[in-house]
Amino acid sequence: MGLAVLLFAVCVLYSWQTGSSAVTTVFVQKGKNLHLDVNKPVVLVNDTEFRWRVNNKLNVVRLFPNKRTIILDTYEGRVEFSVQNHALLLKNVQQNDSGDYIALISGGEEKHLTKYKVIIKDPVSPVQLSVNSVSNSTESCNLTVTCSTEDSLISSTFRCDTQTCNQEGGEQSKNTTSGSSLRVYLFNDSIICNHSNQVSWTRDMKEIRHFCPRPVVTSLGAALGTGAAVLVGLGLVLGGLIYQQKRKKTENCENTIYDNPQDFNLNQIPNQTATEDASGLSPNTIYSLAGPAAPVRSTETVNTPNPESIYAQITKPQSPTTN
Repeated sequence: MGLAVLLFAVCVLYSWQTGSSAVTTVFVQKGKNLHLDVNKPVVLVNDTEFRWRVNNKLNVVRLFPNKRTIILDTYEGRVEFSVQNHALLLKNVQQNDSGDYIALISGGEEKHLTKYKVIIKDPVSPVQLSVNSVSNSTESCNLTVTCSTEDSLISSTFRCDTQTCNQEGGEQSKNTTSGSSLRVYLFNDSIICNHSNQVSWTRDMKEIRHFCPRPVVTSLGAALGTGAAVLVGLGLVLGGLIYQQKRKKTENCENTIYDNPQDFNLNQIPNQTATEDASGLSPNTIYSLAGPAAPVRSTETVNTPNPESIYAQITKPQSPTTN
């Protein structure tokens, strides 16, 4: 028990002396620039200096309290150092630049401020997506594809129906021998083959519609729906035509002008004098009331009693009297 407590105390003391032990991993593509920051304040006093150290042996940069800076000869021209924030910029990194980078203050006891594990990686190689086979039917379409790089490949199968497409068989992803990742997947009706690592990626894609055109839906429900829509349309057109015809007929009837019957002769009575007013006759038809207004009659005519019928005035002529 006492030994365990002693070891714990030593670890705490060492951590306090060396500062933070957290390590940040940084991936950088070969040929690019590496930028490292210091996350803690740097305070220099007499007999102390700030250093960027690589792999615990090479002091790439040294900064003294009087602001004097020394850069290691092998890094001359490739390193930029900021006196204000103590950041390090390493240009055009290569594979041998991989390693542990530590920002520290030395002088009597070293105090580690920031630690990085830098990994330099090559960009991934191009990738190629190939369609190996296509099987079409009225209900679905099946594709088999291959996603390949220089040193690895994966194959996968996709199935599409009238509505959607799905990845059904084969491999979806694989780690290559170089440490990169190869993946094939479906996105927005396209098949995508992706080759990537921590610093770069390449991809190839193909649209499914070029290989699997959407089939025409021929189900009974769809056919009935289409037929019903056609019938409804025809009914509307027919109804409109019938309405127009009825409307025209109604307008024609309203615009007809009937002749005003005049001088209608109801078997004019023999021996009837021309002075007699025909209007005094009782009307026998509906047309008897139609016609222009009658002229004003004389007093004699008014006072003449109206016959009860059209035969009322027919009398036997009187024989002449003899003296």
